Amino acid sequence: MPESSTRTAAAAPASTADAAIERHLLHTVAAAPGQATPTEIMHAVAQVAREHLSQRWVAGDSADRAAKARRVYYLSMEFLIGRTLSNALAALDLKGEMGKAAAAHASTLEDLAATEPDAALGNGGLGRLAACFLDSMATQELPSFGYGIRYEFGMFKQAIQDGRQVEGPDAWLEDGTPWEFPRFNVHYPVRFGGWVEPATDPSRVPTWRHAGEVNAKAYDMVIPGHGTQRVSTLRLWKAVAPAQIDLHAFNTGDYSRAAEFKNQYENISWVLYPNDSTPAGRELRLRQEYFFTSASIQDILARHLAEHGNLANLADKVAIHLNDTHPAIGVAELMRLLVDEHGFGWMSAWAVTKKVFSYTNHTLMPEALETWPVSLMQHVLPRHLEIIFRINAEFLAEAAAHRPGDNDFLRRLSLIDETGERRVRMAHLSIVGSHKVNGVSALHSDLLVQTIFADFASLWPDRFTNMTNGVTPRRWLAQANPSLSSLIDSTIGSGWRLDLTQLSRLKPHAEREDFRNAFLAVKHANKARLAAHIEATTGVKVDPASLFDVQVKRIHEYKRQLLNVLQVVARYQAMLAAPQADWVPRTVIFAGKAASSYVAAKNVIRLIHDIGQVINNDARLGGKLKLVFIPNYGVSVAEVIMPGADLSEQISTAGTEASGTGNMKLALNGALTIGTDDGANIEIREQVGDDNIFIFGLKTPEVAAAKQAGYQPLRIYESHVQIKAVLDAIAGGQFSPDEPGRYRPLVDSLLWGGDHYMLLADFDSYLETQSKVDALYRDRQAWAKKAIANVAGMGFFSSDRTIGEYARQVWGIAPKH
Repeated sequence: MPESSTRTAAAAPASTADAAIERHLLHTVAAAPGQATPTEIMHAVAQVAREHLSQRWVAGDSADRAAKARRVYYLSMEFLIGRTLSNALAALDLKGEMGKAAAAHASTLEDLAATEPDAALGNGGLGRLAACFLDSMATQELPSFGYGIRYEFGMFKQAIQDGRQVEGPDAWLEDGTPWEFPRFNVHYPVRFGGWVEPATDPSRVPTWRHAGEVNAKAYDMVIPGHGTQRVSTLRLWKAVAPAQIDLHAFNTGDYSRAAEFKNQYENISWVLYPNDSTPAGRELRLRQEYFFTSASIQDILARHLAEHGNLANLADKVAIHLNDTHPAIGVAELMRLLVDEHGFGWMSAWAVTKKVFSYTNHTLMPEALETWPVSLMQHVLPRHLEIIFRINAEFLAEAAAHRPGDNDFLRRLSLIDETGERRVRMAHLSIVGSHKVNGVSALHSDLLVQTIFADFASLWPDRFTNMTNGVTPRRWLAQANPSLSSLIDSTIGSGWRLDLTQLSRLKPHAEREDFRNAFLAVKHANKARLAAHIEATTGVKVDPASLFDVQVKRIHEYKRQLLNVLQVVARYQAMLAAPQADWVPRTVIFAGKAASSYVAAKNVIRLIHDIGQVINNDARLGGKLKLVFIPNYGVSVAEVIMPGADLSEQISTAGTEASGTGNMKLALNGALTIGTDDGANIEIREQVGDDNIFIFGLKTPEVAAAKQAGYQPLRIYESHVQIKAVLDAIAGGQFSPDEPGRYRPLVDSLLWGGDHYMLLADFDSYLETQSKVDALYRDRQAWAKKAIANVAGMGFFSSDRTIGEYARQVWGIAPKH
């Protein structure tokens, strides 16, 4: 049938873009253009973009190979890239042309983009940071690869049923994705278990007799740069069992056993962060970490050998960055590969390893630093444990020379924690095996060398540095908030997309009433969009004119969603006590996932739901207070929430949040921050000014002093009428009448469990500051002026700046911009 006859209109294709879409509808998607669904049209548009991306990828890779370029390899357990279509079209400068072509098929790009599932390759800030960094590596024209796992089912798809978080598989690959390139010729064996045969003479190396093997198969995704032809590559590994099924077992009717071996190994790439509350779950996590790290390092060495013929100059051409400790086993794996398989002497291999690796730490909490039982490491990776033991012995001998006779010093430094069950300290391995270690905010980096890594800093003060996090303005302003972007473009031009410091030129415009009104109009439209999403996902109708108070992030006790909940209950009680007062209407919005095994965090989600059920249905409030929890928080949901937020809740206990990037995204979209003096909040305050942010609570030294003095939350409760009323209402079942004692354990954890994150200590300051928020919100022009000051002050927090600093100071690669 002639191509034109499949169209609902008889006209020929209106443009080159339209023709390209039709070509892919027919030849790639196999759908008649006039009958194609929005999903099929999205796939066709994606294929057009993919053609352009392929050309850029091949050209850039060929140029890097010809130049024998130094490359950076970014190893991360997560890459939370979200949807790709809109970002790719923007980077390719195809949005206008494709928008017109989509219209010919009775679609908009926005509708088409909405049919694309978020890539379920991450969960929280760690993964989103990695995604922003790849965007900036490409934009800064750095020869670069990201390495991770091709999770088939993500972490989980969150639903809320009867107030409880329910986890289901996030089957984002169910209908395929147009964005990945299977590399069928790129695969590596990854081995586990077994034992190690000692070397028979000094000229030989020990032999690892492994007990199991899985194939790591490569799938590439292209991350485009903006304002450049360059791209970055995200290479993801899928676990494939050497033998697909036991055919004999299948033919004899034992179907379960037929697939047992396949499932035993391929489950490695099924789920991000499997529940680690069982021994099997903990072993699977270790296998995951080693699987992607080993495959990645084998791939790096293979690429280097293909270009250079030998590994003599590996440290001159390769920079491997560890995004947290999940890939820390790479230090031992590179040593194993160099010594056991490539003939390096131990000392030569160790010198190369230290030059190649660098490490970012993402936590200040000792209990959050990853460790593995020696017994588990022996079972899963016996050769690597031997290597770690030798690294440790030689390191401790070096350290002992600095403090002779100080055994406590050596115990603190050791890669092996000998207290209780012996455990391998992965952060220590990362530090010892890297030439640079960085924190992710100024406060965090200072505290690293003053507290948890003080002993290492005393040995190697120059090894530690700071790289304050950033976010990509292409995703988090240009794409997420096109209305505000258009307003900014018409005011100062569009150069801020590649140079975010240009936003500072908005500062004088905050004094213009017409600009403030235009800004407020954009905000209201974004709030209306968010309100529609809230109603669609929760059934709760909220007023866009109310103050949208937003706390969206991973649910964790240190992030103190519970403190926000206590504030909501206090406000509810106060409103009932003074119904005639002039209350500022407020909608409190939560979103975020709790780890499947994290009972305390899941209880907070249920508490939010239960309190919301009461508040949202209490007619006495006149709709002036609403509490909602938006399910299944991810990148695309964040792109709706961030532009519509008025107030950004960044309320972690001072000294616990390494940096945060949600605070940056929200401020970039014109939300005012209420937060503690913690993480990047401090640097945001420095950039936007003390008058344009709401800071409350104890500072880091005050938190430490209060705990040292013997912090007693029960005394606060007994002497504080408002706190007592709030906690008694929760513990007494006011919000859970079907089960009055449901939240008694949660309240007891505050009163009798020490209130570890000091919610009650900060409660008064928090409520007082919330009152200041209310007062300012009543003056819409004054609020707008401060919100504009936040947007104007965010130039420092571009991931382009962060990556430029990494490139120059850590990786030894010069960025082009």
